Amino acid sequence: MHRPFHIDLRSLPDEGKDISGQETPSFFGLDETDSIRPVSPLKYDLHIQRDGGDLIVTGRLEAVFSLECGRCLERYEHRVELSRYSSELEIAKDPTINLTDTIREDTLVALPSYPRCEDGNVRPRQCPAEGRFENGLETAAEEPQSAGTGVWEALNKLN
Repeated sequence: MHRPFHIDLRSLPDEGKDISGQETPSFFGLDETDSIRPVSPLKYDLHIQRDGGDLIVTGRLEAVFSLECGRCLERYEHRVELSRYSSELEIAKDPTINLTDTIREDTLVALPSYPRCEDGNVRPRQCPAEGRFENGLETAAEEPQSAGTGVWEALNKLN
């Protein structure tokens, strides 16, 4: 069984270990109906080394996702590229550490919180809904001092 992110601490050399390869889009475990969909494999090139009671993971992660634009609701592609990836995990008593969840979460957290298709970095484009939803703040006119008791005074009288 292919488990590149399962690190056996007993066989980890003092100088660390390099791992590289790719994982299928299913690695992320996202549902087909999710607004985030992986469209490329996760490519990784990592160095794993023990530092006292911690495991230090450094290197590079990259994957392309299809996101839904929050403005026009059209799909666009966004590349997550963590060229200076770094993670530190505390070593427990277990002789094996599974980095799968850490790698998955760190990659997904790097996606934009409010996806906009004009921010896509695979095929740049202008959002078709640009300018259609401008903020038109409607504010109430200031009440002149001579307007009488005013709203707050009327509320105070109810008490």
